Amino acid sequence: MNLVFVKTAPDIAAVKNYLLELQERICTALEKADGKEKFREDSWDRPEGGGGISRVLTDGAVFEQAGVNFSHVHGKNLPPSATAHRPELAGRSFQALGVSLVIHPRNPYVPTSHCNVRFFVAEKAGAEPVWWFGGGFDLTPYYGFEADAIHWQRTAKAACDPFGPDYYSRFKQWCDEYFFLKHRNEPRGIGGLFFDDFSEKNFAHAFGFMQSVGDHYLPAYLPIVQRRHATPHGERERDFQLYRRGRYVEFNLVYDRGTLFGLQSGGRTESILMSLPPLVKWRYNWKPPAGTPEAELYEVFLKPRDWLAPEAT
Repeated sequence: MNLVFVKTAPDIAAVKNYLLELQERICTALEKADGKEKFREDSWDRPEGGGGISRVLTDGAVFEQAGVNFSHVHGKNLPPSATAHRPELAGRSFQALGVSLVIHPRNPYVPTSHCNVRFFVAEKAGAEPVWWFGGGFDLTPYYGFEADAIHWQRTAKAACDPFGPDYYSRFKQWCDEYFFLKHRNEPRGIGGLFFDDFSEKNFAHAFGFMQSVGDHYLPAYLPIVQRRHATPHGERERDFQLYRRGRYVEFNLVYDRGTLFGLQSGGRTESILMSLPPLVKWRYNWKPPAGTPEAELYEVFLKPRDWLAPEAT
């Protein structure tokens, strides 16, 4: 029997309610994990339509900076970053909703992490609305631990498995390819999940998958934070952390679709660039000495790898 899936009309209110609840849940959990600082909240309006709620924690005991943003914006024309892969949508009005977060930890042994879940609707008079979900989460370690990488990828797989047998392999590969600095010929980190233009089966299925990705972020990240945040470190590790943060900045300013969409759509600059770390270093043509933990990051962790293969465990 062949099943025919109808792409039911999107429930924008349900998506918005979920995203606001997700922002609150993540902020509450991060405040508890930090144990010192609280999130500052700023509500903002976008002149062209819509607005958002930005929450930022700074100078915490565990998190040097953590930003968790909600936005719901709309406009008359999709910006170029949203139509680059779908030129047939150029000229349509749009609504875009999402939660985006970036966590920059204080301890170099705790990885930086990123998560984003988003929803777009593009509309045109006399035509059916076109909608899709996107997002994912990825991990950027400074010092590699196989146990952390395996836990991260297992949780990513758990987010995908109820929805499709090939979802994890598809969206892991997409993440590996997307979070890649072409000018450096190296990945940003160890990956995770990335999906976009996602409207498979019907709205309930696609929305459910997006929720699963959002819901699995905290179970993926917090155990790693709890395991590593008290690891002793010194100036050497801190210096390497700041140097590697430079790669994060390069990716976000050169390649990141969310950054480009926000800037091209007239979003709030402070909220868009909250993803950047508070402190960072660059050095000319630097290479880590052979045989060091810093070199191991490049040789073992910044390589395409199936972390769930038997040899990885």
